[in-house]
Amino acid sequence: MAKTTRRVGVVLFQLGGPDTLAAIEPFLYNLFCDPDIIDFPFARIGRKALAKMISTTRARKVRHHYATIGGGSPIRRFTERQAKALEAELTNRGLEARCFVAMRYWHPFTSEAIAELDAALCDEIVLLPLYPHYSSTTTGSSLNEWRRRFRGNVPVHNVGPFYRHPMYLEAVVEKIEEALARFPVPARAEIVFSAHSVPMSVIAKGDPYQRQIEETVRLLMRSGGWPNRHRLCYQSKVGASKWLQPSLHRTLQVLAAEKRREVCIVPVAFVSDHVETLGEIDHEMREEARRLGIAQFEMSAGLNDSPKFISALGEFVLEALGEKLPGCIPVHGTLGRVAAAALMAAD
Repeated sequence: MAKTTRRVGVVLFQLGGPDTLAAIEPFLYNLFCDPDIIDFPFARIGRKALAKMISTTRARKVRHHYATIGGGSPIRRFTERQAKALEAELTNRGLEARCFVAMRYWHPFTSEAIAELDAALCDEIVLLPLYPHYSSTTTGSSLNEWRRRFRGNVPVHNVGPFYRHPMYLEAVVEKIEEALARFPVPARAEIVFSAHSVPMSVIAKGDPYQRQIEETVRLLMRSGGWPNRHRLCYQSKVGASKWLQPSLHRTLQVLAAEKRREVCIVPVAFVSDHVETLGEIDHEMREEARRLGIAQFEMSAGLNDSPKFISALGEFVLEALGEKLPGCIPVHGTLGRVAAAALMAAD
């Protein structure tokens, strides 16, 4: 790609995470105050009180997860590494780019990223949600917050769901291969894909998350060519309402009852290691597996700033600026089209 004179700002969206134990409760409060997460009749009246109650209770339950991984979430660190590596990747491809991190529920917030973006005097902007699959609770929420905060008049482009993209699939396959290689007989291990669960009420409204996750599993198994048995489950349920099932906890119980003794967990909905992978899977579920008699329990590492994934992100940005993403709806143009395109990505 020839060197251009225009400067492109790339905004990497993530949910974020508390960087200290003291930040857990305010982080959760921000999350449960989000109308894209908590919505019910007269929610404007009761949402803050409900968010306070849930965050206080939930903070006590998850504190030990954060304590086991160093006292805070590493997701900001990993996302900032991704931003730095992506900026270098785009520069190497001849594009003058600046990358910024916008977290939804903890620092740096979207407003902080916009302030940095304004100071950088970019000619165009690419929004890059780091969620491979579309859900109103993730990509939708991040884009809604962007729309509420951004007041610029430069062209804005959007990277749509990339779970089908060959380069993304290659990056995930690489991590699965690394995990399977730790087993004495790799083909004997049961591959368990674990995705973050969402409420069934969200799916009932037409959210495409579940079917995109299921398609990702099919694509990964085909791309990897593994003969292993595999299954899909969900994790991180909150509250008493119905969420996507089966849970990872229940899946481990079933595997143990079936005398499966070698298990490889693949956190299929995440692109960075954080509390759900390092704390919930690699600590709590590892202990659960040991108690159930599972002899070897491995987890594939997050994509983080792996070269294959950074190369894929670079491709997504270039495609958003000029070409259609394979298998996705074009989302070029002004921000006015961004929200509609994201919702239409429910294919």
